[in-house]
Amino acid sequence: MSQTLLICDDDADIRLALSLMLADQGYNIIEADSPKAVVTSAQRNQPDVILLDMNFSRDTTSGQEGLWLIEQLKPLSIPIILMTAWGSIELAVKGLNLGANDFIEKPWNKDRLLKSIQQQVKLKQLTSENKTLKQLLIPSTSSLTWSALSPSMKKVDELIRQIAPTDANLLILGENGTGKSLLAQRVHQLSARAEQPLVQVNMAAIPHNLFESELFGHQKGAFTDAKSARIGRFQLSENSTLFLDEIGTLPLALQPKLLRVLETGQYEIVGSSTTQQSNARIISATNADLSSLVTGGEFRQDLLYRLNTFVIKLPPLRERQQDIKPLTQVFIKQLCDKYNKPLCVLSTSALAKLITHQWPGNIRELQHVIERAVLLCNKQEIDDSLILIDHTEQPPTALLTDSDLHLEQHEKRLINRAIEISNGHITDAAKLLGISRNSLYRRLEKHEINHDT
Repeated sequence: MSQTLLICDDDADIRLALSLMLADQGYNIIEADSPKAVVTSAQRNQPDVILLDMNFSRDTTSGQEGLWLIEQLKPLSIPIILMTAWGSIELAVKGLNLGANDFIEKPWNKDRLLKSIQQQVKLKQLTSENKTLKQLLIPSTSSLTWSALSPSMKKVDELIRQIAPTDANLLILGENGTGKSLLAQRVHQLSARAEQPLVQVNMAAIPHNLFESELFGHQKGAFTDAKSARIGRFQLSENSTLFLDEIGTLPLALQPKLLRVLETGQYEIVGSSTTQQSNARIISATNADLSSLVTGGEFRQDLLYRLNTFVIKLPPLRERQQDIKPLTQVFIKQLCDKYNKPLCVLSTSALAKLITHQWPGNIRELQHVIERAVLLCNKQEIDDSLILIDHTEQPPTALLTDSDLHLEQHEKRLINRAIEISNGHITDAAKLLGISRNSLYRRLEKHEINHDT
């Protein structure tokens, strides 16, 4: 697709000369002869580059009209090449400081002008691709769901607060759906790099032949399908954090290419011989047992050592039951907003059903269950009938033994769990169990269970 240029000059002869020359180079040409026409045409046509005269009919030498136009055009993010017949260095510096991209003297040098236009067209394309990549790769942190009420998550959160301000590499382990990407976002938000966007890439989704291009970028023409330059993830994460998800799936043959940049910070853009330097902080995650992969020769030990300066293992949801209620409340709020439904609340019986589930799919499964409940809810409260859980996903259980059939033991275990989840509040524990406060007190005495409140 040919690029569009907006030529802005009050001199009709100059506009004609530029139009003929640039149209011959394959550009689409739009003209404007006054400051007002410049702004209107730029807003309406969104050209790729603007050639802007510094002086219009109001005066002839000060360049103030051109400087004023730079300010007006700045919100459009269109590259601007300034033109003036006076060759004032001071005026050029003012224009560049205000946001112009280049400066050309009249009468212009054809090769110099064409080269400048080509550079600005390329800059606009790369800027647009950069923005698109970040939108695709960077998850929104505005909806970050984090809860650390359970003892296991309190330990995780305490460790995060210690290591997040550093630039140390971090390896996150955990089952599918435990929130490893959320943890990466949490670390990034608490780091000194939080003002920059987090860049995320799923290592399992990168084709082998595009690995270097995806991570390190490529120049136009570097290979057959490289019709334009591409910015790699390491360049996108400059001064920021790069999250390498599913790192355990990285094929052995590609691991040395990642190891080099982790060891030295150096890499080359595909098609270029210039060595780049990365300062990205690396957070990686996997549900695989990397130590076993190392033993089996499927994962390099030296790469593992580069990734695991710190290791955090996220507990599964079944081991952090105190976090189920706050997570659920956040999901309900998010999903009610998403589907434009009145905010609803979770009933005690529904919460009890959630807490007793084993959650083989962890937080991701919980979110899906709550999404179904929100969609089905036609009143202010979500009751247990709306908690639709696929029990076929439950992990297989061992055969029952005589001790498993002991009702007294099961009752005591359930009461202790309810008290733990309720942080020792008897009234709340009784509600979870579906019995009265007095009934619970009798069972506490029966099973000789100590309690605080």
